[in-house]
Amino acid sequence: MNGGAGPPGSGPAAGKAAGEPWQAQGRAAGLVSRLLAAGIDALVVALLGVLLHLGASAVVLVVTGPPFRALDPPSWVTAACGTAIALGYAAGSWVTTGRTAGDTVMGLRVSARSGRLLGVAPAVLRAALCLVLPAGLLWVPLSRRSASVQDLLVRSTVVYDWTPRDPGVSAYRNGRPSASAYRRTYRRNTPTPTDGP
Repeated sequence: MNGGAGPPGSGPAAGKAAGEPWQAQGRAAGLVSRLLAAGIDALVVALLGVLLHLGASAVVLVVTGPPFRALDPPSWVTAACGTAIALGYAAGSWVTTGRTAGDTVMGLRVSARSGRLLGVAPAVLRAALCLVLPAGLLWVPLSRRSASVQDLLVRSTVVYDWTPRDPGVSAYRNGRPSASAYRRTYRRNTPTPTDGP
C-alpha cells in the first residue's frame, strides 16, 4: 500500500471503501473481481442475444405479416450467433476502450503488457480463448503476476484502473496509469468542502 496521503476523504475515518480504489490502482486484478466481471459480461451477451432474436422475429413479421411468431432457428445457428456476439462484444470492447461492461463495473482494464490497448488479432484471440477455456481464469491465484492462461498466451494483462478517459492521464493513450495520476485526477474532480454557516 502507498504510504502517502490518500485522496480527500480517504483517511481512516472515511472507512476502507473510500481508499481502496486509489490504493489498488494499477495493480493486477484478482480472481474474484475477474469472475464477477465475466458474470456481468455473460448477462450482457445473453441480453444482446435476446434482442437480436426479437429483432429478427420483428423483421419476419414485417415481411410476412401477422401473426407475430418468435423464430425457432436450428441449434447450430443459435450457437453460431451467440459465439459471434460474444466475440464481437469482448474483442470490440478491448480494442476500443480496454473495458467490457463487466470490466467497467469492477474497475478493470484489459491491455497489452505495455499498457496499450490490444490490437484486433490479440483481442479476438483472447475473446476466443475466454469462450473455449473459461477455466483458464483459475490460473490467476497461482500466477506471480495474477495472469490467466489467456493472458499468458496473448501476452495481455488485467489491472485495476479507475482512471477517467482523460487524454492527460488516461492509460488508453499514454500507457499504464500510475497511482499518482489517478490521485491528481481524483483531487481535481472532487469538490472542495465549504465551511458551514
